[in-house]
Amino acid sequence: MLKTRQTVSVFLFCAALAFAADPTTKVVGIDEFDKLRQNKENITLDVRSEKEFKAGHVPGATLIEIAAPDFDEKIAKLDKSKTYLVHCAAGVRSAKACKKLEALGFTNVVNFPAGVQGWKKAGKPIEK
Repeated sequence: MLKTRQTVSVFLFCAALAFAADPTTKVVGIDEFDKLRQNKENITLDVRSEKEFKAGHVPGATLIEIAAPDFDEKIAKLDKSKTYLVHCAAGVRSAKACKKLEALGFTNVVNFPAGVQGWKKAGKPIEK
């Protein structure tokens, strides 16, 4: 149990550091992410690969691969007035995607660093 707490503490500390210089990104945990995604006005954005997405994703998520060469073009076409709930597998790619969204002027960006891995561990539903 202690090792799990230490791992979670280190993860949260790293997530906090990643966003310390960027106050516009909101970082949320599982419960708040789940609550926010229930609002159909918000867009759940999965930035993993298509293969990962097809293997299982958060219900209702939209895929835009951060590794795709046209990622910047695709996100530039998104509605900036919407709230985007961004996730990947475990937080690294979603943090990068959030920074890119903000660089393009998006102001309602939410990072879910636990990602699909944390979602599954919490026993939340997966869609294929």
